[in-house]
Amino acid sequence: MSEEPSTRHRIEIEYDGQPFAGWQRQENAPSVQATIEDAAAKFSGGKTHCYGAGRTDAGVHALCMTAHLDLEKPVASFTVQNAVNALMRPAPVAILSATPVTDDFHARFSAKERHYLYRIIARRAPLALDQGRAWQVPYALDDRAMADAAEVFVGLHDFTTFRSAHCQSKSPVKTLTEVSVERSADEIQLRLRAPSFLHNQVRSIVGTLERVGAGRWSKGDVQDALEAADRSRCGPVAPAQGLYFVKAVY
Repeated sequence: MSEEPSTRHRIEIEYDGQPFAGWQRQENAPSVQATIEDAAAKFSGGKTHCYGAGRTDAGVHALCMTAHLDLEKPVASFTVQNAVNALMRPAPVAILSATPVTDDFHARFSAKERHYLYRIIARRAPLALDQGRAWQVPYALDDRAMADAAEVFVGLHDFTTFRSAHCQSKSPVKTLTEVSVERSADEIQLRLRAPSFLHNQVRSIVGTLERVGAGRWSKGDVQDALEAADRSRCGPVAPAQGLYFVKAVY
């Protein structure tokens, strides 16, 4: 395999968020960013910086998080992938691919759209295989009612009701291009797409739609909550373990 060495690499990453305090490096807790940067520093012998397309919270997973990794010295991308994967073991993080990119590529600021998946499993029996990887509710959910109510969120809206009080975004106005609901047996999957999201926006929307599925909220209640632009009108925030960063589009 021949490839020009580079100092900046686009990497696609899969990770299980359960052991991490989130994507972003923290002083006293493990993070995905620190796991990658520390492994890269061990083999490259210099400072490293890894910037993700999104900053997932503690317990949130990624099927294919795009990031760019900066090294001090040029290295072939296939070497970066193999070396970092070897040095990250046994942490549940894997670089799926690595490609050299120019310095004008930025994983966060170059992204045009971000995709998320949220998994709910509605059953009473414990989760033997998906513990920590889905939100289990022990009662039936009406996925059709959830899908109907999800239409409220599509388009340009003020999402003040559906963002964390600690959100640092300058504006609560966002455009969601997809909020869909599909069922397969006991599992309900919610898929959301947008150019960008507010802090806790996806989990806030999912928690509200779960209330619709449980028969506690109506579509009208969801509409009223959105129009209120009042955080206290949000339904319960869904837990982190059901959320997956699916991909970023460039």
